[in-house]
Amino acid sequence: MIGRSGVDDMEAILAIANTDVDEALHVVADNADAIFTWDYEKGARPALNKLYEKAKTSQWNGETDLPWDTEVDVEQLATEMGGNPQMQRFREEASAQPDSPFRNFGPKQWNELLIEGQNWRLSQFMHGEQGALLCTAKIVETVPWIDAKYYASTQVMDEARHVEVFARYLDTKLTGHYPINAHLKMLLDDIIADSRWDMTYLGMQIMVEGLALAAFGFMHMLTQDPLLKQLLRYVMSDEARHVAFGVLSLKEYYGDLSDAEMRERQEFAFEAAVRMRDRFLQQEVWERMGIDSRPVIRSMLAIPPEENMFQQMLFSKIVPNCRKLGLLDASGGWLRKRFEELGVIQFEHWTDTGEEYGELDEVAKDRLKASS
Repeated sequence: MIGRSGVDDMEAILAIANTDVDEALHVVADNADAIFTWDYEKGARPALNKLYEKAKTSQWNGETDLPWDTEVDVEQLATEMGGNPQMQRFREEASAQPDSPFRNFGPKQWNELLIEGQNWRLSQFMHGEQGALLCTAKIVETVPWIDAKYYASTQVMDEARHVEVFARYLDTKLTGHYPINAHLKMLLDDIIADSRWDMTYLGMQIMVEGLALAAFGFMHMLTQDPLLKQLLRYVMSDEARHVAFGVLSLKEYYGDLSDAEMRERQEFAFEAAVRMRDRFLQQEVWERMGIDSRPVIRSMLAIPPEENMFQQMLFSKIVPNCRKLGLLDASGGWLRKRFEELGVIQFEHWTDTGEEYGELDEVAKDRLKASS
């Protein structure tokens, strides 16, 4: 990790702060060249062409295809999302440790924490979707293959729709949104600023979108809100295609890279994973609640990997996709060793996302039901 003695260095984690939360615009230098190709042969890469054809028939309208007239019980929604081992750990510490920051919490404060946590999580996904919107537009410009440009153009539309529906849900069904988390912002800045088109793929399509796909699946399983449940179903069907796009494109490209070039990609993937892990420490929630973040984050970092639900969720898609791309064992297995240290290597043989998108295409399934 650049500028950090270890992945759990709490002071280094807390030193990263979002300093322009009151600004409406954020500018990042994009150092990449826009690439035209005069080779218009469609289908030269059959897997990408298949994905493009699938994307064209799987579009949905966030304005008309979701039940926006649904009444959302904010407290019930927060309770559903808050019934996780981490919250249970906080409650146990509140009763067992006199110096716990939660020691004076009553039902009102616990409920408020659940609501704030829910707003924060959905806000970060909304911001991440805007990051994906910009990154995929960049891929259209920078990738040299026409089949990849065609598919990426459909993802730009997908990401715009995702930003739209998350923003509407947060601002009309919940109580508004949080600013972007500092660690997520730093990662998005790095992905956009890198001049190499494959780094945009790796950072966004594999790492950020891989996390999103796993997280949306977890939220979809927990929530009973019909509006959020359907919103997540549709977003997941898009996200699975997006990650598959990254896997299919990079698998071909990485086959020709040197060990030194692969090592750069391994280090980038690992740092991206750690930054996304840090994002789940939700510093902004503790600040808004007036809670000292240090003991809370110290407690969160101390959770064993096998009990850390968020870490399990984060890596369940990322590790198998890194394995399929050859990133785990390149350069003497550097990334494998890092994932072993984090306690997440057990996910390497889970299903990768290369073909999973067909199973998650909820738009196609709904249309089939409607026509039968």
